[in-house]
Amino acid sequence: MLKKFSYAAAAVALTTTTALAGSMDAPVEEPVVTYAAVPAATPDWTGGYVGGEIGYVDVGSSPAGLEGDGLLGGLVAGYDFDMGNWVAGVGVDYDWADVDLGGGVSLDSVLRVKARGGYKMGSGLLYATAGYANADTNTLGSSDGWVAGAGYEHQVSSSFNVGIEALYHEFSDFNGSGVDVDATTVQLRGTYRF
Repeated sequence: MLKKFSYAAAAVALTTTTALAGSMDAPVEEPVVTYAAVPAATPDWTGGYVGGEIGYVDVGSSPAGLEGDGLLGGLVAGYDFDMGNWVAGVGVDYDWADVDLGGGVSLDSVLRVKARGGYKMGSGLLYATAGYANADTNTLGSSDGWVAGAGYEHQVSSSFNVGIEALYHEFSDFNGSGVDVDATTVQLRGTYRF
């Protein structure tokens, strides 16, 4: 019996000694963990928008001498696609105007169908835009042309944006009259996003 007890005591002593021997090592330092700064999240631009715009138009033509400037304003609508740092979209603008161009002619309205693409800058979007334009007058009728320009839009909140846009319009042979007409607009925009 004493022999069995000696074997059991020796096994317990050996196990305890091995356990203590493992804990007698020098303390291990914890690894230092560093975290990389996470880039600031930019707002998501994907979705539709509707709103309004108001601004200034300067119209000129050659050689007919039709020219004038004044206020215009209207409605905007469109849809954007957020692709990381880049945004692409399509939009429609319709502006009313009453700009006297001389000779009894006045600019009544401008319709635009545009594509835009831009780069996100924090909560803002710097973009270029181009597309189709149609201008309507009181006596010369309406004519198709093209439009191109640039703008900046800023997200004030997740559902409201403000921006500014400058556009150049060109209408060659306005409604078959032989008159080439160009126009430049600068407008402030406000849009509700959904």
